[in-house]
Amino acid sequence: MILNKKIAQKTAELLLQIKAIKLEPQQPFTWSSGWKSPIYCDNRVILSYPVVRNFVKEQLADQIKEQYAQVDVIAGVATGAIGIGALVAEHLNLPFIYVRPEAKKHGRKNQIEGFLQPEQNVVVIEDLISTGKSSLNAVNALKEARAEVNGLIAIFSYGFDVAAQNFKQQELNVQTLSNYETLLQKAVEDKYLESQDISALKQWRENPSNWQPA
Repeated sequence: MILNKKIAQKTAELLLQIKAIKLEPQQPFTWSSGWKSPIYCDNRVILSYPVVRNFVKEQLADQIKEQYAQVDVIAGVATGAIGIGALVAEHLNLPFIYVRPEAKKHGRKNQIEGFLQPEQNVVVIEDLISTGKSSLNAVNALKEARAEVNGLIAIFSYGFDVAAQNFKQQELNVQTLSNYETLLQKAVEDKYLESQDISALKQWRENPSNWQPA
């Protein structure tokens, strides 16, 4: 769920302004999964814009302070959340680690990079939530390392039902700065979209795996 409606609107506005989120209903993108999508989100672009970067960093940090009484470590999900996660950890004066999709095949063969002790309280930072699989992969790796995962905060979520179900099964507390519904509202208000494009974006959201452009 979004943490705050005003923050959600401001986050969506900034992501649209810097083109971290691109909306192309007529010329859809192809995701690595093979899904056709009228939207593409690359929140790593945030790092190139100091004003936006600081806004996102401060909002994530403020919410962590409000939501969690005890936090020992901030963990970023590789690779998209490494940069912003490190900035949040710096802002909170906390240690930072990051979690790879899988263990390296060489060297120390780490999946978790950085220093983590058993039973430390960890909050996970994610840049983007789609199905939730990569987020839960990181969470499970941390649990296997005997960390206490307090929750996860993401910059943006597509709001897929499958993600909500996956998080519920794991009893994981998940919150986001902004989401797909808020993004569409801001895109219409700020004229990033034509009215006829809204229908395509809503249809995609309802059935993303089978959606095809008209």
